[in-house]
Amino acid sequence: QVQLVESGGGLVQAGGSLRLSCAASGRTFSSYGVAWFRQAPGKEREFVAAVSGNALSLRYAEFVKGRVTITRDHSKNTVYLQMNSLNPEDTSVYYCAATSTGYNYAGAPVYDFWGQGTQVTVSS
Repeated sequence: QVQLVESGGGLVQAGGSLRLSCAASGRTFSSYGVAWFRQAPGKEREFVAAVSGNALSLRYAEFVKGRVTITRDHSKNTVYLQMNSLNPEDTSVYYCAATSTGYNYAGAPVYDFWGQGTQVTVSS
């Protein structure tokens, strides 16, 4: 069983940056693929970025390429999402999710475990 806790969200002005963290419990977390998704009010959940269990493979949604970096620190059982050049369209609740497959899929159904989410609000 893996438990995920997100942090690092908040209110930021357009053009600013935030770093989200996803801290996990569980001895085998280092082998899990981890992704970030987001969901804005009235919109469907969408994929943002994912990292494989071995951290060698990264995947990004087109709309964040060049602005977002996903990394993981196995020693801390934590995955990070560095977000730069934020704009109001990035306002959402951001969720991290983990899959025991170890791969960095973009599809939500493969993810077994989800955090509660952290709110990111970007003001114009």
